[in-house]
Amino acid sequence: MVKRNLTVATTGLNNIDNPGPGIPFIRGVLDSQEFNTKIIGLAYENLEPGIYMHDLVNKTYHIPYPTAGSDVLLKRIEYINNIEKIDVLVPNFDAELYTFMKASADLEDIGIKTFLPTVEQYEERHKSNLPDFGDKYGVKVPKSKTIFSENEIESTMKDFRYPVFIKGKFYDATIAYNPEQARANVRKISAKWGFPIIIQENIAGTEVNVVALGDGEGTTVGAVAMRKLYITDKGKAWAGITLADENLIELTDKIISQTKWRGGMELELIKTPENEYYLIEINPRLPAWVYLSVGAGQNLPEALVKLALGENVKPFDKYEVGKLFIRYSYDLITDINEFEKLSLYAEL
Repeated sequence: MVKRNLTVATTGLNNIDNPGPGIPFIRGVLDSQEFNTKIIGLAYENLEPGIYMHDLVNKTYHIPYPTAGSDVLLKRIEYINNIEKIDVLVPNFDAELYTFMKASADLEDIGIKTFLPTVEQYEERHKSNLPDFGDKYGVKVPKSKTIFSENEIESTMKDFRYPVFIKGKFYDATIAYNPEQARANVRKISAKWGFPIIIQENIAGTEVNVVALGDGEGTTVGAVAMRKLYITDKGKAWAGITLADENLIELTDKIISQTKWRGGMELELIKTPENEYYLIEINPRLPAWVYLSVGAGQNLPEALVKLALGENVKPFDKYEVGKLFIRYSYDLITDINEFEKLSLYAEL
């Protein structure tokens, strides 16, 4: 088979102890038997390790944070596209998705394809909207309430029993065992991400996760279930194993079918001793452990790229159970000249 040439731009190159999905996504795309892919990295910080992984990323450009506004971001993307002729762009951070979703039509006009959730899908699965999501789609979710200031903690906690989870709107989740910890955690998360903050009931059980891909019409293109085997102090999976759990995959199919989810997603759930599933979070993009799906027989990064190109993708019907992923760290050696070049010219 003659491989097709393709240029894919992606964010999420921060392959650190709280890794972004960019590097595992890139590895999946480069594993494709159909594409000969040039990878363009889009970085927010100059020390994102993926910038300097030249065996994976062909060229990297610095881009402005979404808070700079969609116009500023689009102008930068247009500049990059004039040089690189990007076929597909895949953003990988929750906080940037809204800007790229709003800009998808403008990106299409300059020849860049995306495959992202709709704004409605993105908004209704927010942690702060999870109770309404559960009611609408018949999915069990933990009790949760949203607060908009530190002064609301005491009155809100009257409806909960400790321990509880304290969650930021986009990132970070901590557990609090008493009022002092609750206040400290709210201050810490709000200082980083601002309000609102979500107070969520702690459901006893085992956390299970699913990486999935929806075609936007209600079909699950692929889904792989995983249980974390080792968790960092940031709550991130450092090791995990694929599970045989038909009920979990059926629940994923139900959510994708009802929401007509478009794009990648990660479901975080608690499986109770009574074999009930509580949905605790929906991340609206492929997760940092997505390369496990590739190893288990479902190359979801490649499938996402095909969907963005408008191609028909045959849904995966199985994956290998008992596949294990283990993250590791190593020292990446580069030269100060590369860092200086990126700092001066915003590209490397």
